[in-house]
Amino acid sequence: QVQLVESGGGLVQAGGSLRLSCAASGRTFSIYAMGWFRQAPGKERELVAGIRWSGDVTYYAESVKGRFTISRDNAKNTMYLQMNSLKPGDTAVYYCAGRQSRIIVTAEREYDYWGQGTQVTVSS
Repeated sequence: QVQLVESGGGLVQAGGSLRLSCAASGRTFSIYAMGWFRQAPGKERELVAGIRWSGDVTYYAESVKGRFTISRDNAKNTMYLQMNSLKPGDTAVYYCAGRQSRIIVTAEREYDYWGQGTQVTVSS
């Protein structure tokens, strides 16, 4: 099994920054791609950024391009999401997810492992 634990969420003013972390443990060799999803109240969960564990491929949703940066540290089995120029519309619970395939996909049902989520609130 794989365990994913997010951290780094919180309350920030619009224009501010936060860095989320996702620490993976267990059978991490079974993870080939990971992503950060978010879910705002009343909305579906959406993929905002994804990364192949090798680091050579990344994906960003249009809404966060140029503001968010996804990265990973293989030695620490940790994935990060640097979020800059935050907007109130970025307010959501952010989840990290992993899958047993190298292909980054947007459908949440295609991910095998999930963290518990961390709240990000951006005030105006």
